[in-house]
Amino acid sequence: MVKGAMKQAGSVAGVTLKILCRCAGMSRQNYYKQRRVRQRRRVDESLVVALVKRERCVQAKIGGRKLWKVIKPELVDAEVSMGRDRFFRLLGRHDLLIRSKKRNAKTTNSWHGFGVYPNLAKTMKLTSAHQLLVSDITYIRTRGGFMFLSLVMDSFSRAIVGYNTSAGLEMSGALAALKMAQKQLPQGATPTHHSDRGSQYCCGEYVQQLKDWQMPISMTEQNHCYENAKAERLNGILKQEYGLGEEFADQSMVRLCVDQTVQLYNHRRLHTSLGYQTPISVHGPAGWIEKLSVGAEPG
Repeated sequence: MVKGAMKQAGSVAGVTLKILCRCAGMSRQNYYKQRRVRQRRRVDESLVVALVKRERCVQAKIGGRKLWKVIKPELVDAEVSMGRDRFFRLLGRHDLLIRSKKRNAKTTNSWHGFGVYPNLAKTMKLTSAHQLLVSDITYIRTRGGFMFLSLVMDSFSRAIVGYNTSAGLEMSGALAALKMAQKQLPQGATPTHHSDRGSQYCCGEYVQQLKDWQMPISMTEQNHCYENAKAERLNGILKQEYGLGEEFADQSMVRLCVDQTVQLYNHRRLHTSLGYQTPISVHGPAGWIEKLSVGAEPG
């Protein structure tokens, strides 16, 4: 209350700053110092909000922890002192915290007559990229119906190395994503391929493509979501952080947004499990990633 009264000292007849300082037990010098601190704090917070909004223009659903890591070097350069707790409180005051959405669709059909394979991935100890690929299919809603996004991710680097959007759940979309992923493999690399037991991954043509590349086949056995958790997590990230969970006007918009999302995810998204590095920086040379735009073609 005293500080509030001091701010209004000039408007109160007969009450001077000197008198208010005396009542508050502080010197005029200390008052001006505290005022500069408060002004600096407001300026600092306005910079943080501007940096957060800038990054959200590129990665609309990036979470608070990763935002903190992204903008912290710029805050250091600007000599802005702010702890993580204060940062999150600031996000809350400005309604900049992200609220997750629930998943509500199923794309796996395990009731089919194809052969299945044991889960090899659960015992693997990964030390580098190109050792284990994980695949999954997720849906994207449009005003005219659903489209389906087939994804192949390198389990170690978290890089998306293959993808395809198609109007149906047929095997062709998953196969196109797999072939894209195989093209980026270094000579002689034969990573294990892990997926759920959906018909797309168990059918003869898909299995034969894996065998032709001498890639060991691994599949979930009981709890499909848990045993393919990294691929499931990728689906959630793309929907929640990059907007693929929204309804699109038409299929052409889906393909464009998927293309852009893959580029942003691979090159800009920081992963806690990677020591706050991007997938592409862990995966290796980025030249191959520029060829992924063909993944936007219908399967």
